[in-house]
Amino acid sequence: MTFPTLQDKVAIITGAAMGMGEATARLFAEAGAKVVVADFNDEKGQAVVESIRQAGGAATFTHVDISKAEQVQAMVQAAVDAYGRLDVAVNNAALTPDDRPVHDFDEAYWDRLMSVDLKGTALCLKYELRQMREQGSGGSIINISSVSGFRPQANTVAYVAAKHGVNGLTKVAAMENGEHGIRVNAVAPGAIDTPMLRGAIEQFGLDAESYAPQLSLLGRFAQPVEVAQASLWLASDLSSYVTGTTLHVDAGYVNAR
Repeated sequence: MTFPTLQDKVAIITGAAMGMGEATARLFAEAGAKVVVADFNDEKGQAVVESIRQAGGAATFTHVDISKAEQVQAMVQAAVDAYGRLDVAVNNAALTPDDRPVHDFDEAYWDRLMSVDLKGTALCLKYELRQMREQGSGGSIINISSVSGFRPQANTVAYVAAKHGVNGLTKVAAMENGEHGIRVNAVAPGAIDTPMLRGAIEQFGLDAESYAPQLSLLGRFAQPVEVAQASLWLASDLSSYVTGTTLHVDAGYVNAR
């Protein structure tokens, strides 16, 4: 059996200090990638890097707020400075969903969430694609979307709108860059057991165990590594003819009624 490998590939993972991003960074390192852990949380990001190195992997940390163009550009340059190139990127960083209906949404939080989840993803694409196109040897980019980009949830208007936008970004970027050998896809996680999900459940006053079956045909939350495995496949040559699509990791939630 052939397993996905990223041997000697250079990969950036944003939001890699915890949750799905951390799991992705660890799994990519295990698969042989040289990993750039990118996050605004320096302490936790550095801890992830040290853990990867102690396990025998190659990793470096770079501070980034993906809503800031100059920081995103510096993030990509940090990868090139450290490892000489960029082959893979997982644009995972995002904010916790909002909690207001459309008629009463928080305009300040709308602006902040859009600046990270949508504009930030676009900025990551912009500078990652520039580097990959300049190299001329292709690449693979995975944007982390959400089931909310396909099956909207009430009272999360900003998050739903942003994730719909991420799906659009993915399709356009795939169309524009196929001729350069650069594949751009998305992963749409469902209910993943991360600090973000736990925080949202607490915020909405829900009980995690009784709520899980409403979000999953398998009756449980996914573990972050289960999303990381989807990203690994899309990053690897095993998905060499896949671009412009979304891989749902949601235990059937989007199609269940």
